[in-house]
Amino acid sequence: MSQIDISHLTFAYDGSYDELFTDVSFRIDTDWKLGFCGRNGRGKTTFLKLLMGEYEYSGSITSSVGFEYFPFAVPDMTIRTMDVLRGIDPGAPVWILEKETGLLDIVPDALDRPFCTLSNGEQTKALLAGLFCREGKFLLIDEPTNHLDMAGREVVARYLNGKSGFILVSHDRAFLDGCVDHILSINRANIEVQSGNFSSWQLNKERRDSYELAENERLKKDIKRLTVSARKRAEWSDKVEKAKIGTHSFDRGHVGHLAAKAMRRSKNIERRGDRAIEEKEGLLKNLESAEPLKLRPLSYHAPRLLSVSELSVRYGERPVFSGLSFSIERGDRVAVVGGNGSGKSSLLKLICGEDIPHAGTVSVGSQLVLSAVPQDTSNLSGRLDDFSQGVDGVLFRAILRKLDFSRSQFEKDLRDFSAGQKKKALLARSLCQHAHLYVWDEPLNYIDVLSRMQIEELILEYRPTLLFVEHDRAFCEKIATKTAELRGG
Repeated sequence: MSQIDISHLTFAYDGSYDELFTDVSFRIDTDWKLGFCGRNGRGKTTFLKLLMGEYEYSGSITSSVGFEYFPFAVPDMTIRTMDVLRGIDPGAPVWILEKETGLLDIVPDALDRPFCTLSNGEQTKALLAGLFCREGKFLLIDEPTNHLDMAGREVVARYLNGKSGFILVSHDRAFLDGCVDHILSINRANIEVQSGNFSSWQLNKERRDSYELAENERLKKDIKRLTVSARKRAEWSDKVEKAKIGTHSFDRGHVGHLAAKAMRRSKNIERRGDRAIEEKEGLLKNLESAEPLKLRPLSYHAPRLLSVSELSVRYGERPVFSGLSFSIERGDRVAVVGGNGSGKSSLLKLICGEDIPHAGTVSVGSQLVLSAVPQDTSNLSGRLDDFSQGVDGVLFRAILRKLDFSRSQFEKDLRDFSAGQKKKALLARSLCQHAHLYVWDEPLNYIDVLSRMQIEELILEYRPTLLFVEHDRAFCEKIATKTAELRGG
């Protein structure tokens, strides 16, 4: 076992006045299974890049092991999958590669096919298997679940749980619970490491936040009480002091002694108040702001908004799914489920009016207003003011602020946003739209856990009619009222 030491790490991007990390120090063991979480834009990917030596920084990072970053580009996607894996570790025996890919439920014939013919999920699993065949490397795994369906996530979680020596960036709570034994979290004021999985970390955080909020209220009352008491004693001392120079016949020395004593008590109370203020200032620094969001769905005039009957989609000769029938009533929250490549996105695009070759019927209610969040964010560009055209700009910005957008983000081009920030921009625009039916395609991709919880609370409070694809099991179990299952062929 060896350690990775981060000492007094400070980093800011060129041209930025805001430091992303300031005098950060902590230590991790290289045999840990470390889950890495934090709000979007806090610097999780940047920290991994710092470990890889891609940026200059002040402070020190020392490690006796090398680092490997995931995901990475495959130079030639047309070669056999086995040759791609051999390129990752030329010394790995074939039987080892076959064993590792087998643990990830990759069928043997996939290794003989061109890498480009594998689904995104299969490619993710194959590359992970190849990386874990390399010895003496600490893996930096950045959001591996974004191309994995629920079944694929369970397989990868089980695989990672049998490994060690990695940092895993993920916002999927169930996935993290299934494969990590420590949590590295980027908080508002610091970076901390805790033993346990995500659920235990979240429970500890909630307990600490509750304690600090209660302690904050107690100290506020103490400060108020001490301030009033100090003022009264000071006023009494002043009155007594003035009495010393009057014409009264009582002992001025005794009066002066009482005044001095009262003044000392007043000063002690003042010092206690200052200490209470210092204690209060030390609280709440890591309390995450998770203000409730608002949604304004339209009420549809009929009970049924949409129905699908014996729907089939095929691309060329390849059937994607067939025989699909379901309906969406007012207030339904329908989760579309199915494996990678089963046509979930095609179904949503078809419902939103795109020209997708199909058989069967999709009956959309008259004058039905839809609001869509697409899966792809790669084409987003321009300023947020332009992106929010057609919706309430003030509300749009307020939602993004509640989703932890800093004010500096509003001046940037969307192309410079992180993947999670782009997804939040799409969600914020949808939340500003008055619609009868919200159609969201993997809305939580790249979005941090706290924002996911805010979105869950929003949906449960306002109960919009929703059709969605999402592979976050915890979200689906909490939100969906019914499912539409796609079966291939």
